Amino acid sequence: MTDFKQVADRLIRAIEDWPEDGVTFRDITPLLAHPEGLAATVKALVDAARALGPIDVVAGVEARGFLLAPLIAEALGTGLVPVRKAGKLPAARITEAYALEYAEAVIEIHADAVTEGARVLIVDDVLATGGTLAAAVRLFERAGAEVAGAVVLIELPALGGRDALAGVPLTALLEY
Repeated sequence: MTDFKQVADRLIRAIEDWPEDGVTFRDITPLLAHPEGLAATVKALVDAARALGPIDVVAGVEARGFLLAPLIAEALGTGLVPVRKAGKLPAARITEAYALEYAEAVIEIHADAVTEGARVLIVDDVLATGGTLAAAVRLFERAGAEVAGAVVLIELPALGGRDALAGVPLTALLEY
């Protein structure tokens, strides 16, 4: 299998000024559409997850975290919990507001999504300011779970998102 970084650098495209001026969007869809790219991505994320010790459930953050989390959960033999945007879940929910690098949002999980003490791995595609992942951490802590760590495909270190996750083990496969 090709080295993950080599294939990722070749397949991830940068789109300037999207979704608004001054933002560089990292489009991972070409990476995921390429069989070798997808396999290398999943392997690298699963390896990072296994380094955290036992995981009881994988949480995928909407929307692009949904693309990666089920593949990781299946490889680890765990269940999957969706972390959704507000208004998307039908049962009792725990909600958390947060700021993005270019907007504000609310995420939620079902109140019964995890059992007390469950070790949760949170998965998203990009760590920018850290608002989304920090909100997800708070959601799972309020639900009684232990956040074992987080894995992301891309980190944008200039935006300081890692600081918002102080104390949470974090692995980013790439930095831009």
